[in-house]
Amino acid sequence: MRPGLVFVLVCLSVFLLEFAECQKDANTKSKKQNAGGKVKLTNKKPKSKPKVKKVAAKKLARISIMTQLLQQGRFQKPSDTLVIAAGENLLLRCKGKHISWAYPSYLDEENDDGRFSKMTADSGINHRGRFSQLTVANSTGADTGEYSCWALDCDAETCRRDDSKTGSTYVFFTDPRELFVPANDYYMAIQLRTDRPTRLPCQVTNPLAKVSLHREYPPELIPEDGKLITFDVKKGFVIHKALPLFGGTLYCVASYQGLRQSSTKYLLIFTYYPSARPAATIEASSSSVHAGVNFNLTCTVLGETNIDVDFTWEFPGQQLGRPTYTVESQQSVYAGGQAVQSSQSVLLVDEARPIDDGLYTCTAQNQQGATSVSTRVNVLPRTGPGRQ
Repeated sequence: MRPGLVFVLVCLSVFLLEFAECQKDANTKSKKQNAGGKVKLTNKKPKSKPKVKKVAAKKLARISIMTQLLQQGRFQKPSDTLVIAAGENLLLRCKGKHISWAYPSYLDEENDDGRFSKMTADSGINHRGRFSQLTVANSTGADTGEYSCWALDCDAETCRRDDSKTGSTYVFFTDPRELFVPANDYYMAIQLRTDRPTRLPCQVTNPLAKVSLHREYPPELIPEDGKLITFDVKKGFVIHKALPLFGGTLYCVASYQGLRQSSTKYLLIFTYYPSARPAATIEASSSSVHAGVNFNLTCTVLGETNIDVDFTWEFPGQQLGRPTYTVESQQSVYAGGQAVQSSQSVLLVDEARPIDDGLYTCTAQNQQGATSVSTRVNVLPRTGPGRQ
């Protein structure tokens, strides 16, 4: 074979081997590409962010310390609501060395019905070292209500309520002849105040009784809408927003298994009531006046309409017999784009004297409380003719 031809064949073989190696490298790189066409440069996993452990705020652990005696002689924790036939006994225990109780106030009345006010063996509260026991014997519908207890943390001088150790239950003493808890008064006057909800007790002895609210005159049913007026079998009817139309005499009607009865009548007296004590300001006609010159001070309260505000004054000359001359007024004004009531008291001081020099204080008071504001007036010597 010719030497030239051999050289050409050798070069061709080397070229084919180099081409095959390049193609192999290209295929290897292609396999390493991810779905987005990017080459993965490392197999190391990215470091995850350290986990932050959430720690819940510790809540005060509450322990129920109340138990109820069952007919079998066993004690168990009572449910939130108990239904017991009138005439049966109720016995509740609360564990603790020092225990305080709350129960229907009727049981403490100083009359024949207030059984807890008498030192009897069958009804009342007995403290027995490690526990306290409440007993209602020969129960009636009037005993219906909330029964609760709580432990007391006592030292040598005082006792404090321990809210972590409590117990409570609401007991209905069902009476087939009395659907409503008896009341002492045929009429009950209740303020229908604009600053808070109004409750009409209408307590029933049976939680299954159907209860409705009525107006005496003109006779009509007042519907329970679930918003403006609601009913709770343990609390009665609640009027959440006082309106003049609710004023008058209302009563409840309960019905159960063919028995229908009316409650005590509630005389609702609509009352505008302030939501807060008055915010008063004081201003003097002049902070400095010469002797012999008249001046005045104005105390102003901007607040809710139809709210009475009472003003009182304290001033230097008062202690030396200076009479109090005031002029008071009320009017509707606009402030902040809404109508408000401006109540004012103006203190008049005629012919200023040296004894009038000092601090002037105005106190404005409504049914929620009082606010006092003060300012100082300086009385200067006389000027001009007649100067002393």
